[in-house]
Amino acid sequence: MKYNFGYLIDLITVITEKELKVRYKSSFLGYLWSIANPLLFAMIYYFIFKLVMRVQIPNYTVFLITGLFPWQWFASSANNSLFSFIANAQIIKKTVFPRSVIPLSNVLMEFLHFLCTIPVIIVFLYIYDMSPSISWLWGIPLIGFGQMMLTYGLALMLSTLNLFFRDLERFVSLGIMLMFYCTPILYSVDLIPEAYRWIIGTNPLSLMIVSWRDLFMHGTINYITLSHIYLSAIIMMVLGVWVFNKLKFRFAEIL
Repeated sequence: MKYNFGYLIDLITVITEKELKVRYKSSFLGYLWSIANPLLFAMIYYFIFKLVMRVQIPNYTVFLITGLFPWQWFASSANNSLFSFIANAQIIKKTVFPRSVIPLSNVLMEFLHFLCTIPVIIVFLYIYDMSPSISWLWGIPLIGFGQMMLTYGLALMLSTLNLFFRDLERFVSLGIMLMFYCTPILYSVDLIPEAYRWIIGTNPLSLMIVSWRDLFMHGTINYITLSHIYLSAIIMMVLGVWVFNKLKFRFAEIL
């Protein structure tokens, strides 16, 4: 069945709005919780790495939040996507629509949260005598769309597989924790021994975090790195769509 573009946009908007309302129902602070969580972790990591271990990274608070905020977008999307089809089981069974938009709505919701953290980054930049760059105007959409593709491809695959392998949730949690420490969020690439720097080149999340940090802190965009991010995103999208198309016909019987 084919759907026109306007219908898909309306559908994605409606589902994303629904997810936001469910997430923040009876919540007084609302989306501020999405900012408070990484800020709290930033305070903890600042205390451990800057004050206790005395890591020599300039402007370490800005360094931390420019890595933690985009990471939260990715990690929250991956975790939440696991149950996106399960949570919408009744809609899937009763309504005919492209089911692939459900994980996309989760990724978009976390993207909106990420956008809400940018003013916080700006505040901290000014605190540390830094300022936003004009390159943000095209850098944020370029890197953001690459991360959107990468995250959506993974979310689509995880949400599909989790219907058939319910233990996947535990493996994903462990995998995300492992990737967090293998990605230069708490430390800079310069601190990685030469023998292990190949991890950066083969880890698209590392390239993504480094790109965000370079953009926010220095106003620079490495287009070679960006091309590698898009290549990884395309591969993940193809893989996610392939897994979804292979298994989507069994959704009704599983749900």
